[in-house]
Amino acid sequence: MSYLLRRLEFFAITLWAALTVNFLLPRLMPGSPAEAMLVRFHGRVSPQTVKAMEIALGVHSDQNIVQQYFEYLGNTFTGNLGVSLTFFPTSVAKVVMLALPWSLGLVGTATIIAFILGTLVGMLAAWRRGGIFDAILPPVLIIISAFPYFWIALFCLLLFSLTLNWFPLGFAYDLTSSINLSWDFIGQVVSHAFLPALTIVITSIGGWILTMRNTMITTLAEDYVKMARAKGLSPLRIMLQYAGRNAILPNLTGFAMSLGFVISGAILVEIVFNYPGLGFMLLQAVNGEDFALMQALFLLITVAVLVAVLIADVLTAWLDPRTREAT
Repeated sequence: MSYLLRRLEFFAITLWAALTVNFLLPRLMPGSPAEAMLVRFHGRVSPQTVKAMEIALGVHSDQNIVQQYFEYLGNTFTGNLGVSLTFFPTSVAKVVMLALPWSLGLVGTATIIAFILGTLVGMLAAWRRGGIFDAILPPVLIIISAFPYFWIALFCLLLFSLTLNWFPLGFAYDLTSSINLSWDFIGQVVSHAFLPALTIVITSIGGWILTMRNTMITTLAEDYVKMARAKGLSPLRIMLQYAGRNAILPNLTGFAMSLGFVISGAILVEIVFNYPGLGFMLLQAVNGEDFALMQALFLLITVAVLVAVLIADVLTAWLDPRTREAT
């Protein structure tokens, strides 16, 4: 229980620091949301509208910085994140919720697949160290993972879309279709997401393989693994329950952080494939000086990473009680 309380205390302090930095950054940048709106709409926005927007964002000049800070905290915890300039007059919360499922579905699924496959390949490579499997597959995948995201994405588009015409060029579904729960629409979503997901898996699997292989090799030299072999336990049981279970622990934190960054989306991949996720939305917000949307996305990414790391710490402590004693 004390371990969990320490983790929660760390989470609360870090969250407060993230909220404070998120509050200060837009106010340190040149310009303001109101000025950006006036420029974009060429002065067609009334002063009353600009004033209402400043109040919603907590940047109006009628309050000092301390009052703005507490108003910002109150708006954040109540879900009042302001109005998006890029998608004016839609609220930021609604805009984020429209893009969030696409990033979770694409990047989340691809990240989990890459972690599972990379962990299994790394485990098998370490178990059969020096064999053909260890000599060929891990090095090839690790080298491929060194290529940039956008290069792999462009290559996949050139080969599978333009040359072979197996998959569509981009977006999340056919533009002539409307979002529904029919099998035809689900097939469109899977077809459009295949190449972006393949790109993410290919470019991230090498890291999981290398980390798991090196940790597994170290774990196989431990005394409890030698004892398990001396008892005559099956190789599969030794590999999974004795060596694999402990070797995977260092990977959990990295996996948790990867899941946290799922919220941001694979920005380059989403840009290349014109995929309507949060990463592509973040690019639009930066280009359009949409401070409210940027603020909400940065905060969402930070909270997602913190929650994922907290879950990983708790899971690691449950799998290995020694971590609770050392912390």
